[in-house]
Amino acid sequence: MYKVPSNGQEALSSSLLGFFEKKNCGNFYKFVAKVNEENPMTFDGSDLKTVPMKDIYTKNSITGQAVDFLGHAVALHQDDTYLEKPAIETINRMKLYIESAGKYGDSPFLYPVYGLGGLPESFARLCAIYGGTYMLNQDIDEIVMENGKVAGVRSGD
Repeated sequence: MYKVPSNGQEALSSSLLGFFEKKNCGNFYKFVAKVNEENPMTFDGSDLKTVPMKDIYTKNSITGQAVDFLGHAVALHQDDTYLEKPAIETINRMKLYIESAGKYGDSPFLYPVYGLGGLPESFARLCAIYGGTYMLNQDIDEIVMENGKVAGVRSGD
């Protein structure tokens, strides 16, 4: 069961949405939080695996800017084609967003304290700790597999 964090509901504090849109978004967040893909009884009477997302929005009175907000800012879809696809994919994206919000601060996104340069630095540090080699600007000639898992890469000799 996903918990709707109190500090992760940007839609409810946004000036982009009106009072009734915020109310409908709050109810929609509760619906999304209770959906369990393995249990169709949690789908609120719709088959989320076949019904398009636009119908789920309509059923939950989600309209206008709330649709744009939820689809693009919460589910991170790049265009509106998701509206015609089965709703379960978007619902799962929204659940991930809701679950991530408030986990490590107010945002569902992780960002290194000292900027994006911290990512390769962290990777290089972990690589050194676990005995790996970190090489830049090298062609990979082969991915070495052992027992169905990646064991390494070969670059040159």
